[in-house]
Amino acid sequence: MNDSFPPLIGLTSYAEPARWAVWEGKAAVVGWVYVDAIHRAGGRTLIIPPADHGQERILDVLDGLVLAGGQDIDPGRYGAERDRSTEAPQHGRDGAELALTAAAMDRGIPVLGICRGIQVMNVARGGDIIQHLPDAIGITGHREVVGVFSEHDVAVEPGSRLQSILGDVAPVLSHHHQAAGAVGDGLRPVAWSDDGTIEALESTGDGFAVGVQWHPEEGEDLALFTALVDAARRYRESLAGK
Repeated sequence: MNDSFPPLIGLTSYAEPARWAVWEGKAAVVGWVYVDAIHRAGGRTLIIPPADHGQERILDVLDGLVLAGGQDIDPGRYGAERDRSTEAPQHGRDGAELALTAAAMDRGIPVLGICRGIQVMNVARGGDIIQHLPDAIGITGHREVVGVFSEHDVAVEPGSRLQSILGDVAPVLSHHHQAAGAVGDGLRPVAWSDDGTIEALESTGDGFAVGVQWHPEEGEDLALFTALVDAARRYRESLAGK
C-alpha cells in the first residue's frame, strides 16, 4: 500500500433535519471540527451515516474510527429503564454505532470515542451508563449551561496509554450529563474528574481503543487525534505486511 496515502479515518455522523443552500430535509450531519481535527492530525476523513447494514464492508477500508458525540444512548441497549432526564433514543444511530464499534474493536482497528463515543464503546462491551450525573453526584459541573462547554481538569492514570499522550493532568472541555457506570469487558478507566466521574476508558489489550468523555476536537491540542492517526498508520502497515 502506498505510504503517501494518509490513513483513512471513519467518522460517525447523525441523521438530522437540516437546511443547506435552497434545500431542506434529512441529512447526514457531523460537526466540521471533527473533520478538521482529523485532517490536521494527518488523516483523511470518511463520514459514515448511520445504517443497519454493511458495517464489515466499511471496516474493510478503514484504518481508524472516530465515534462522534451526540444524543444519549437508549437505556434499553444496556438493560435499564429510561430515566426522565435521558433524551429520546435514536434507535437507528444506536444500533449502527454499537455494531460498528464492536466489530472495529474485535478487528483491532484503532478507535477514538468522544463524549457519546466513550459511552458507545462501553455499552458495546457490555458496560452501562449513569443516566444523569447530577442525580448521582449532586453537581452539574460537567454541563453547567446547555450549549456551553464546561472547563475542568481530569487526572490521568500513571502508566496508561492516555497518560503517554496527555500527561498526568489534562484540561478538558466537556458537555455531558451522563457517564460510564459499570465498565465493559476489555476496557479500564484511566482518567477521572475531581468528583470521581470516569472521564476516559482504554483497552486492556495492545490495540488502540481510547474513549474520552470530553471534546478534544474543540480545543487546540491535537494529541489524541495524532495518536489515533499514528495508530491507524501502524494498523494499515500491519495489514500490508500479511
